[in-house]
Amino acid sequence: MNSFKKYFAEFIGTAVLVFMGCGTAMLVGCDAAAGSGYLLTALAFGLTIVAMAYCVGNISGCHINPAVSLGVLINGGMSFKEFIGYVISQCIGAIAGSAALSAVFHFGHVKDMTGTLGLGTNGLAGVNNNVIAGLLVEIILTAIFVFTILGVTSKKHNHGSFGGLIIGLTLTFVHIFGIGLTGTSVNPARSFGPALIAMIRGNAAPMGSLWVFIVGPFVGAAIAAIIYKWLEGKKEA
Repeated sequence: MNSFKKYFAEFIGTAVLVFMGCGTAMLVGCDAAAGSGYLLTALAFGLTIVAMAYCVGNISGCHINPAVSLGVLINGGMSFKEFIGYVISQCIGAIAGSAALSAVFHFGHVKDMTGTLGLGTNGLAGVNNNVIAGLLVEIILTAIFVFTILGVTSKKHNHGSFGGLIIGLTLTFVHIFGIGLTGTSVNPARSFGPALIAMIRGNAAPMGSLWVFIVGPFVGAAIAAIIYKWLEGKKEA
């Protein structure tokens, strides 16, 4: 399939993910006492994955996440050239989704319930600004997410038409756990886009810890891919 179409599909998918997921977080807030904000935000991210999986999945595989693309690369599912194209497209998509979100909240005078003007950016407040704890959360949650994706999309095991639903539900449950700790990234593009637009709007704070939400997901994805490749490669006795 034409590479441009794959890249454009990744752009669209990532833009929609950021717009819907981060937008929901801004609208409902993420109050641990009430808990409903956690669930609604987690569902927004998960359901977006489900929707995108069934509309662009047959075009690009619906990675819409550089960490997922890295896992697929390590597992032998794409070339390095494709990987670079995917990551660039995903980051541009995240920026576009964040810019659209910023425009809606600005011109519509919509109140950001998170109170941060950060466009749903990730942070380390939930782990008391401890970088090590934040990295561990992102590494572990991303590893779980990518491990699931590699299993569901394995050519050796056919999961039928339920793959997108399984992946979306997995993203939902890692968000339920991680939102109160780091805001749950597990996706470098999802963190980069909102942080960049937030900085342009005058809030540079999210940029300070952005590296955690780039390094953590990439490390988690690499770990998941290496382990899965080893497990799947073993011959049955």
